Amino acid sequence: MKNDTDTCKSGLDDVWGTARPRDTRIQIYVSVALGLGAFLTFCFLRPRWKGLYAARKKQSDRATALPELPDSFFGWILPLWRITEEQLLSSAGLDAYVYLAFFKMAIKFLIVTLFFALVVIKPVHDANPKKAPPSTLSTFNAPAPLERIETRSNWATQIGIAAEYTTDYLWMYLVFAYLFTALAMYLIVSETRKVIEVRQEYLGSQTTITDRTIRLSGIPLELRSEDKIKEFIEELEIGKVESVTLCRNWKDLDDRVAQRKTILRKLEEAWTVYLGKRRVERSLETLPVVQPQPPGPEVSLDDDNETSNLLNNTERDPDYTIPYARQRPIAKIWYGRFTLCFGNVDAINYYEEKLRRLDEDIGNLRKKNFEATPLAFVTMDSVASAQMAIQAVLDSSPLQLLANSSPAPSDVVWPNTYLPRSKRMIRAWSITAVIGLLSVFWTILLVPIAGALNTCSIHEVWPGLANALDAHEVLRSIVNTQLPTLAITLLNVAVPYVYDWLSNLQGMISQGDVELSVISKNFFFTFFNFFIVFTTLGTVSGLFDMLDQVGKRFSNATLIATLVAKSLEKLLWFYTNFIILQGFGLFPLRLMEFGALTLYPINLIGAKTPRDYAELVQPPVFSYGFFLPQTILIFIICMVYSVLRESWMVLLTGLAYFMIGHFVHKYQLLYAMEHRQHSTGKGWMMMCDRVIVGMVLFQLTLAGQLALQQAFKRAVLIAPLVFGTLWFGYIYSRTYRPLMKFIALRSLRRAEHSDLGRAVQEDAFSPEHPYRQAPAGRQTLDEARESGLRFENPSLIMPLGGIWIVNKRARSENGSTAHSIDGELEV
Repeated sequence: MKNDTDTCKSGLDDVWGTARPRDTRIQIYVSVALGLGAFLTFCFLRPRWKGLYAARKKQSDRATALPELPDSFFGWILPLWRITEEQLLSSAGLDAYVYLAFFKMAIKFLIVTLFFALVVIKPVHDANPKKAPPSTLSTFNAPAPLERIETRSNWATQIGIAAEYTTDYLWMYLVFAYLFTALAMYLIVSETRKVIEVRQEYLGSQTTITDRTIRLSGIPLELRSEDKIKEFIEELEIGKVESVTLCRNWKDLDDRVAQRKTILRKLEEAWTVYLGKRRVERSLETLPVVQPQPPGPEVSLDDDNETSNLLNNTERDPDYTIPYARQRPIAKIWYGRFTLCFGNVDAINYYEEKLRRLDEDIGNLRKKNFEATPLAFVTMDSVASAQMAIQAVLDSSPLQLLANSSPAPSDVVWPNTYLPRSKRMIRAWSITAVIGLLSVFWTILLVPIAGALNTCSIHEVWPGLANALDAHEVLRSIVNTQLPTLAITLLNVAVPYVYDWLSNLQGMISQGDVELSVISKNFFFTFFNFFIVFTTLGTVSGLFDMLDQVGKRFSNATLIATLVAKSLEKLLWFYTNFIILQGFGLFPLRLMEFGALTLYPINLIGAKTPRDYAELVQPPVFSYGFFLPQTILIFIICMVYSVLRESWMVLLTGLAYFMIGHFVHKYQLLYAMEHRQHSTGKGWMMMCDRVIVGMVLFQLTLAGQLALQQAFKRAVLIAPLVFGTLWFGYIYSRTYRPLMKFIALRSLRRAEHSDLGRAVQEDAFSPEHPYRQAPAGRQTLDEARESGLRFENPSLIMPLGGIWIVNKRARSENGSTAHSIDGELEV
């Protein structure tokens, strides 16, 4: 048993040594068992719960181009694999194509690097074993060179060439730094060219209202009317204006509509409780969790005689009787000074009256002329006219009459359209400050997790636990490897929800902008807090020794690269275990939609009204902001470790991660989950920009490795590569970013002959789907989704619908009788 704390202080802890292969084996056993169980469960449930696992295929007309997957246990795998990129574009859109293209690019890179890692890098490292790390912390300030084999020829010895210039295995680091950087640059450029070609042809071939609309901001006071804006745009002679939607201050109206939705739900709940029936007919293809009926007698209804006006206080049919044991629900009303008094009233009558008054207020507000704001959506007669306006400077005054691409009508966050620019700026800067504070908080939270990686750190805090761990190898492996990996995974799952909430508070105009902001924020967390900070915290054997000497460590800037290199070398096993858990364990859980399975019974228990039940069967939403940042980080981790010792393990697990991830996300994007934003593929540039950052980190890591072994001249030779990568990033952005932002006019002219991304929907109207209507011609995903939409605030045009109740026929205000759909009635 190892209980000598002096040994821990000296840094000779086997946490970085022979214990790691055992920890990785345990991680593989746990992850494979978890993932295999989840995958087999999915294969069993998939044909039985099509309402969950084929929700998009069943409920979306845009998925009709997809083949029907067989219901056999494994028979669906090959048909899913054979789905082409054309079908992917037709059904899931450009964002899904770009997202899966990143997985393909990562697979190509990892196949090549893994080949060199197994054929060259590993044999060279095996032939040149590394000595143990320095035994004391003080030696880090003056690292001794590791022993290496010098192979100097006779002529080199005779002419006196120094050992630094002789051939040894350290030259391999320099060669592969340049080789792998060139490979990454080649893949980025080649894949970007392909994405741009597909994007230009795809977007140029569709004529949605979004593609024909510009978002005009900074409108001066003298132009804030629809007619003046139309006249101004047409005077530019770039095309005809089809319609203009000038945003106005609709706050009062939006607030009334939001209140109406709340009151409507409360009225539906009151009626549902009063009628005593909470059961809704459930499709056998949904989750088999049956909601029990509430206690109390059933209501016997006569459909021939039953009439009721739920929005007016008219008399009910005399033949309709409520069971004697059931009482009308009561609502508690607070009133008086400081709302300290309350009284009980009839809930149904109270909410019906509030709903009636809100309907009157909404009707009056819709007739009101609201104050105009400096933002408008201008729809042109053609995509070419809109693109010319977006790519041009419309006015000579700064920050005035700025034309930008428009979001889709369904993506617009209308309450933010009338939010003043000053408030949006204040919100943006405030949330940036909050994220800075959160970064400090996450760093503090990662300290105990990093300490758990090392038994010696536990000795400092809890000697008894450390001694127990030293006595039990499996328990020590779980604490040192499994628990930190699980803690980091749970943190990576929870933090994106916090950043998603913060992004929605920034006042952005569209949900697409919110999603891009979520990607940026979550990547900052995963890259800085998880990778950089966690790597720094895990670099020493004693956490408290690091905290005592952190000032002295970082006072010498030349040692920072060596510090990171030494830390990365030690954390190789941890990152390997982390990727194993993500790829083999958690990806199958995502395929099984474990979160939806877990939350469904909870949401079902709380569901009372037909509206609640209808929301339970909606397809889950696929958010790139939750999945993409971690995917980019794992690719960067694989790149950083590609030349280090035992790099083949990280590369092999990384290759498995991206292959499994491509398959899982392909199924989810096509069959199970819905991505609601207008598909433009803008996320590709964000991916490539962050990969370029990873390339620079990879180069600095290799420079640190060479400096750690005192090959300073070779470390210096990496400096031109770093500057070259930064220059490549600048040129890449200048060259390709405009083509990922705009649609080339030449692409618009040749789009008439393109069928790229257009779904073949001849079978859209069939006996299996009688409720579907065949579209006019073949349409892209966005054309089908945005057909008939207009840029109008929903609060201005949405119908003020009645309530949904179960097994009860009702009559609306105009006297028409409601109809029943699957046991539900809409008034």
